[in-house]
Amino acid sequence: MQSFVTSGKQNVLVVDDESSMLHYMRTMLEMDNYAVETVSSGAEALKRLESKTPVDLMFVDMAMPGMDGLQTIQASKQLRPDQKIVVCSCVSDTGMVVQAIKMGALDYMTKPFYKAELDAVLKRSLVANVPAHRPAQTLAREDNEHIESLENDLFFLAASPAMKQIRAQISLVAKVDVPVLLLGESGVGKEILARLIHKLSPRSRNPLLKVNCAALPADLLESELFGYEPGAFTGATRPKPGKFELCNKGTILLDEIGEMSPVLQAKLLHVLQDGQFSRLGSRSNISADFRVLAATNIDVHEAIANKTFREDLYYRLNAFTVTIPPLRERREEIPLLFKHFMNQFAQKYAHTTMGYSEKLINACMQYHWPGNLRELGNFVKRYMVLQDENLAITELESKSKSHSFITDRSDDGPQRPEFGLKSLVRNLKDKTELKAIEEALIATNWNRKLAATRLNISYKALLYKMKQYQILQSRPVGSEVRPAFR
Repeated sequence: MQSFVTSGKQNVLVVDDESSMLHYMRTMLEMDNYAVETVSSGAEALKRLESKTPVDLMFVDMAMPGMDGLQTIQASKQLRPDQKIVVCSCVSDTGMVVQAIKMGALDYMTKPFYKAELDAVLKRSLVANVPAHRPAQTLAREDNEHIESLENDLFFLAASPAMKQIRAQISLVAKVDVPVLLLGESGVGKEILARLIHKLSPRSRNPLLKVNCAALPADLLESELFGYEPGAFTGATRPKPGKFELCNKGTILLDEIGEMSPVLQAKLLHVLQDGQFSRLGSRSNISADFRVLAATNIDVHEAIANKTFREDLYYRLNAFTVTIPPLRERREEIPLLFKHFMNQFAQKYAHTTMGYSEKLINACMQYHWPGNLRELGNFVKRYMVLQDENLAITELESKSKSHSFITDRSDDGPQRPEFGLKSLVRNLKDKTELKAIEEALIATNWNRKLAATRLNISYKALLYKMKQYQILQSRPVGSEVRPAFR
């Protein structure tokens, strides 16, 4: 074992049983002024971690005799849960990489690698200490470093610890050709994350196609996914390829997959298993090479228990699962998001960038944002159109009071009228709306599409209302429900 140089340098530990690789890593890292220590086994690495001197970053080889890479990662995380680890391997083993990510590895490199690849990993994994008092230009530059631009004016921002961890995981899993299940509330950015995965993947030069499973009835969704031949149904006069066929060598995003019918889920399961399908009205199979990303805002485990989502399909899709936290759980990103939305909309609509006070940002920080990033973006857009900061602050404060009134009242205690007549009227509206939805669902034998038609609202709006009022088929009709603004 060779010890660290005692200095203010960042400390890097390389764990590999090949002496040539240890020498190569030491040479490359010391060129960039890192303090490097090398060990040839997982056991030696653990002994090193038990010492008081922290290790800023570990590079761990997967194929080592005795304690292998995965065992080393697991034991290292038990000793130091916050330890940063990068995986190195000669073999691109999908299962091993996914397991390493789940254990907490930050990044992955396939040996042999070049200096540029090593530099990129170091840049992603190690952040230099920044002085407490930073000039405005430095702050602006750091704000931009949190943001990654995507196509169609979309962007990904990671400034909170949770989102930084997700970004690190995505950088690994994007390189591994496995399905990814994206979970989170409506508006948190599941599609944005899917586009980032595709951008970072080896399939990035090929298409990413999105299919909204909640926007189409089951029969139309089936033809959209698999295509059809002439005569397959009335109006099918010429052949049409489906989305799976069109995104060959690319990626398909199945958005709102929790709304897909169980029958179509079964067909999708077979497609995922063997990569083959047939167009509607055809007897021949088509083979296609695609990666599946799936997104939903439902509680998957509850849907499995209620038999509305197939358990075997869930296990096929969740080779890796990412749960995106709501905006209220990463409030430190709100000022950055607000500023970026302002700049983005000003550029898009040729609008002069407006100023805003700390009071407005504080009001944004206090609001619970049930619509997450989508709601924040719309709020910024309204603010730029109306150009009235006091009105914007009043809007947020009013919504916050309404939220507190609904969520804080007891289930069977007296209602508190401290927020006035408007809140009482809103509460009465909620009860009336809840009753109308329940009656429509019962009258249609819980056929949600038919119930939406009877209520003269969209199917998606009904799903949102059912989630808002926690309406489940197994829940006793008429039981007290509070809107699910969590």
